Amino acid sequence: MNTHLNTKALVRVLSLVTALLALSASRAVTQGDTLRVAEALRIAHEANPMLRGARASATAARERVGPAGALPDPQLQLGLMNRMASDFGSTTDPMTMNQVQLMQMLPWPGKLGGAKRAARHSAAAAAADADEQDRMLAAQVRMAYYQTAFADRALEVMGRTRELLRNFLDVSTTMYSVGSAVQQDVLRAQVEVARMGEEITRMGQERVAMGARLNALLGRPATSPVTALELPETGKGELPVVDSLLAWAVLQRPALIAGAERVAAAEASLSATQRELFPDFTFGVAYQQRPQFPTMVSLMVGINLPIFAGGKQLPMRREMAAMRDMVSAELANLQNETVARIVETRARAAQDQNLIRLYRGSILPQARASVQAALSSYRVGRVTFMTLVDNQMTVNRYETETYRLIADYHQAVGELEALVGREVQP
Repeated sequence: MNTHLNTKALVRVLSLVTALLALSASRAVTQGDTLRVAEALRIAHEANPMLRGARASATAARERVGPAGALPDPQLQLGLMNRMASDFGSTTDPMTMNQVQLMQMLPWPGKLGGAKRAARHSAAAAAADADEQDRMLAAQVRMAYYQTAFADRALEVMGRTRELLRNFLDVSTTMYSVGSAVQQDVLRAQVEVARMGEEITRMGQERVAMGARLNALLGRPATSPVTALELPETGKGELPVVDSLLAWAVLQRPALIAGAERVAAAEASLSATQRELFPDFTFGVAYQQRPQFPTMVSLMVGINLPIFAGGKQLPMRREMAAMRDMVSAELANLQNETVARIVETRARAAQDQNLIRLYRGSILPQARASVQAALSSYRVGRVTFMTLVDNQMTVNRYETETYRLIADYHQAVGELEALVGREVQP
């Protein structure tokens, strides 16, 4: 009877070993990808509410350019002049007249021009902000997309690992029942199955959360199903050097362009405000019709007197100067931050790429060879069965980490494209 049980346990062990070897040589095989990253970016570009809002803001800013440089509306006045209070309808007095008056205010030369230039630069800044929103949205979509794709691959590896652990639990239980294994192996197997179930639950919830985040970026309901996603390889080429990335960012990153436009708008506003000390002109013409006497015509010219400049025009000038200094400092800070983020993100992408090559070319083959060696040693009783499983778990961890590095690499490339304002290809 014991011989029969030992033979049965050995068969189950060999079956499990075969499964282990198959797992170590396998690759994640997903269903046909139904949502590629290019399609996700297209959907977000068309449907994301924040991007639509940024475009509407740019349109509104563009419509403010014309009014900023337009003259004030003329004033048309009608009047019944010099009527006698005791006899309002009488027209016998020579001073009684019916008057039509037209008035037009003309600002000092340069005021309207400066206001229009400021509005034009502000509109250009708003348009660049919309472009920046588009770029950052693409980076956020890639972030959520590849994080979700990584979760799919990790869940697949974890699922296969749990099945192996369950098989091992069955084998260890059988071997323990016939005295060929110790109770510690059974308990360890139970713990590993429970721990892997916990990891699957945690990763599954992360997948749900990232899917909801991706749906929000795509302008879809959070509960919409997110089907299989692609996770392409990183390729063998190197990313552009830092100097090239920085040069592209200075010329093409929309946020930097918007900052420069805001500086120009502040300069134009300051120029217009400096002219506030100069008076504006008011011209008028009046036609006076006297019922019983000849008609009369009047011409008028007036100016406003900036006698309260200390409490009005001069503080406005100082305010515009401070606003110019503020946007200039913000632009300088954004330039420094852009440089730092480009250097940091490229280094991250390069690190991911190097680690992927190391894992694929060295660590994973060595880990799989370790499984083969442990198998050979286990057959002759030199190592425990748990050592064999531990070695296979190490292979699984490296496979999962490789997927994580691939996802992080694509996320870093997406962030670089947002920072430099153009496509970045190795």
